[in-house]
Amino acid sequence: MAKSDLIGGTLWESYSRKVNDRMLNPRHLGEITAEEAAARGARLVVADWGAEVCGDAIRAFWAVDAATGRILDARFKTFGCGTAIASSDMMCEMIIGTTVDEAMKITNLDVERALRDDEDTAAIPPQKMHCSVMAYDVIRKAASEYKGIDMDSLEAEEIVCPCARVSLRTVRDVIRINDLHTVEEITRFTKAGAFCKSCIRPGGHEARRHYLVDILRDVRAEMDREAAGRAPTGAAGSGPAAARPFPELGLVQKLRALERVLDEKVRPNLLRDGGNLEVVDVKDNGGITEVRISYSGACRGCPSATVGTLSVIEEVLTTELDPRIRVVPV
Repeated sequence: MAKSDLIGGTLWESYSRKVNDRMLNPRHLGEITAEEAAARGARLVVADWGAEVCGDAIRAFWAVDAATGRILDARFKTFGCGTAIASSDMMCEMIIGTTVDEAMKITNLDVERALRDDEDTAAIPPQKMHCSVMAYDVIRKAASEYKGIDMDSLEAEEIVCPCARVSLRTVRDVIRINDLHTVEEITRFTKAGAFCKSCIRPGGHEARRHYLVDILRDVRAEMDREAAGRAPTGAAGSGPAAARPFPELGLVQKLRALERVLDEKVRPNLLRDGGNLEVVDVKDNGGITEVRISYSGACRGCPSATVGTLSVIEEVLTTELDPRIRVVPV
């Protein structure tokens, strides 16, 4: 029977060649025994993680150097789909040679990117992205076993979308900074909800503590209350923050003003050429406002992006907002 008969030709073709290869020929499938670990002067760590909804499960085996905390070898066993196999196999390859702390910084997005055939084409179809999350979760589980601590204590921020590794704080901030009104806008800005979609609203394949629809509702309500409290009371000059000079605005208001000007004056031209930009950070440096931007799409590899385009962006922002703005590419 052909692969296309098993899962449908279109879906199969949406996996990268690397994923297909590791589905069928995993390099790190198997287990590490206590005797094998001891022979290398290593501590054996065994961790189990499973997704109750789809029934997939992974058991990870790590041989960790007792003196340095470096992972000397990693293997896995799984009851799962091809995505889980390929993701687990790549996860093992990526963590071998790292310390446990370094391994904890690897996310499912890093694993997915490593499985791509080319930089701009996803390795896994969106509806299967949640399977790759198990590779990240089993790293955290193994690290918690190694450190002797609770797994939840390893998560620095509360994650709303496990597929895209988007935190609650990020979703709340992006709604405020960009004055978002729809879940679709949140997805466009953050990628939250772009994959398995179970974080959008109740009823998906996994129950969540937070859903995008609820976060959006709550943050919009907070913003409405704050706007009501700032409503102008009469005299000119005592109006909303947008009427104040740019240097006097708070960070959120500055970002909003920058995004407004970029959307109106800059992004349309970049998008026509297949590029775009993102405001990464805004910093005050001795009276100079540094606007740190990151290019994407065609702009990322364009030689003029760091000279010609940059000067145009800076000229627009200094003319529209404040002459003491400097644009810095990162």
